[in-house]
Amino acid sequence: MNIRIGFRAAALLSTLTLAACQSAPKNIVRATPPAQAPALAPQAAAPAVKPAAEPHPAAQPKPAAAAPEDNVDGIVAQAEQEYRAGQANYSAGHLEAAKENFDRAFDVLAQAPGGAHSDPRLQQEFEKIVDGVNSLELVALKEGDGFTEQKSEPAPIDEANEVTFPVDPNVKAKAAEEVRETHSDLPLVLNDEVAGYINYFSSRGRGILEHALARSGMYREMVQRILKEEGVPQDLIYLAQAESGFHPLALSRAGARGMWQFMASRGAGYGLSRNWWVDDRQDPEKSTRAAARHLKDLYNQFGDWFLAMAAYNSGPGTVQQAVQRTGYADFWQLYRRGVLPAETKNYVPIILAVTIMAKNPSQYGLDHIVPEQPVPADHITIDYPVDLRLVAECLDTSVSTLQELNPSLLRMTTPRDGTFELHLPAGTADKYQQVIAAIPRDMRVWWRFHRVTPGDTLAGLARTYHTSSHAIAEANDLDGQELQTDSKLIIPIAPGRRVDDGVQYSRRATRYRVRKGDTLSSVADDFGVPLERLRRWNGIRSQRLRPGRVLLIHLPQAGGEVAAARSGSKIRVHNNLRASSSSGKRPAKAAKRESAKAGAQGAGAKPVYHKVQRGETLTSIASSYNTTVSALRRDNAKQAGNLRAGDVLLIRETR
Repeated sequence: MNIRIGFRAAALLSTLTLAACQSAPKNIVRATPPAQAPALAPQAAAPAVKPAAEPHPAAQPKPAAAAPEDNVDGIVAQAEQEYRAGQANYSAGHLEAAKENFDRAFDVLAQAPGGAHSDPRLQQEFEKIVDGVNSLELVALKEGDGFTEQKSEPAPIDEANEVTFPVDPNVKAKAAEEVRETHSDLPLVLNDEVAGYINYFSSRGRGILEHALARSGMYREMVQRILKEEGVPQDLIYLAQAESGFHPLALSRAGARGMWQFMASRGAGYGLSRNWWVDDRQDPEKSTRAAARHLKDLYNQFGDWFLAMAAYNSGPGTVQQAVQRTGYADFWQLYRRGVLPAETKNYVPIILAVTIMAKNPSQYGLDHIVPEQPVPADHITIDYPVDLRLVAECLDTSVSTLQELNPSLLRMTTPRDGTFELHLPAGTADKYQQVIAAIPRDMRVWWRFHRVTPGDTLAGLARTYHTSSHAIAEANDLDGQELQTDSKLIIPIAPGRRVDDGVQYSRRATRYRVRKGDTLSSVADDFGVPLERLRRWNGIRSQRLRPGRVLLIHLPQAGGEVAAARSGSKIRVHNNLRASSSSGKRPAKAAKRESAKAGAQGAGAKPVYHKVQRGETLTSIASSYNTTVSALRRDNAKQAGNLRAGDVLLIRETR
């Protein structure tokens, strides 16, 4: 039950909650509005669906009260209300609001006395919502890998804003001498506020500063070139260092994104586009150009770089109102009169502290830091969508390398419409153009390349990639079954049958209720699923789990090797886990120990998984995989005694 891959994903949330604080979306449907709804900005447009009628505030559904004579009908009505609100919000492009609606709909049913399966009416509503939400995800998949999102990084300035460090008199006296000798094209001030942050970055925040200084080498030349071209002070580079630590994927709690921490609406005003696939705020060069122009406009408005920086943080309107209220066009006067937001009061001292320390590295023990070097890259413009995994296979590089070279790309695929400037490892552009030509343009989101390893067979590859031996042979003009080691095969995969790391996961999710002592890692390990997938399915960032919370877990299915929580150990998975999870019990540790023992006995054999079909027996399965019934019984002790259709068996093929 793939009910919330698209709506529980942590990465999706971080993209879809990007918003300007100054504007709020219209027509977001809430089944049960909060007492004071927070202001949100319009969300990124979702992949196209057949839209429901655009909801109107006057037509918002009212909360449904449970009928006293039949609480089940009341629960169904409440879940249905949330589900319909979610559909309307999804169609309107308000995906964060839709996610909340769908989550509440599932929670309403899950918290019913006896659970969602205790009454036929609850069961029917549950299945209907599952199918509806799943269909929305399939729409996104048809558009490309629409719900696989780049991971964001916490913005370093958020942590700095939370601390208040005492002033060390020795640190302040030393810094005062350095400021007098420091050349800067920005005015430098040393007061208690700045000295407190110098103390912070010299102690608790030292790691943040050192990391940012190292990363600055990747972008310094580019940033200074653009700042010079735009006619603004070169030392504004330290604004980016303080804001993001030069992480293009930095995301603040307020929704500011990128190296220069633009809010969505402000970035749009300076040419930084944002859609389902791309966010230019994460493009280092484009965002630097936009930041330089924005800061220049703010300086022209206020005539003071400190006020310009404050306005960059909180918006020019906030600073202008503070100036008008007090009559002082001076940042430190506004600071002392408490007319600026707390975050903005800290913002300028943080940047000044970083600037002073970065320009005096030996005095602060920072002269040992080796700046990272810029990463050279080839740039090509493409007008078709392509999966980054296919690009990586074309070039024999990693997906992570391509994501680092293309930080503005939010998804695993390039945009479906228009053009996109794809950045490739230096010297590989010609190779990519030659290799990708073998893949039809309309299949570059789906098809893959596979480098043949010893022991690969057409049948095995067909199972792994959910295609057919005939299709692979035809795509590669193969006459026989023999595969040449290290050759690269085209793998034609039918649209909609996406493969991720060779593992297919169940469409229907197991629902597991968290028990006291559970951690995210222990649950992932028990169910044999990667930790990051478990996070994504449930929108979880931390390790801690609240007892009683219901987790969605998509079990590994037949067709590939299953890595237990990416630890390399193999774990046997079977449909009986569904029953154990629904009752709140965890899979027995003994099952994993038996699996590990079986793995040791079968060392050297290639493990695969087979989903039992109706009418199959251990004998017929053993014959199909060139193994023995006794081996199947050894590796699948629990299932072998009572084989049922739908069970997944671990099979160690003999070759």
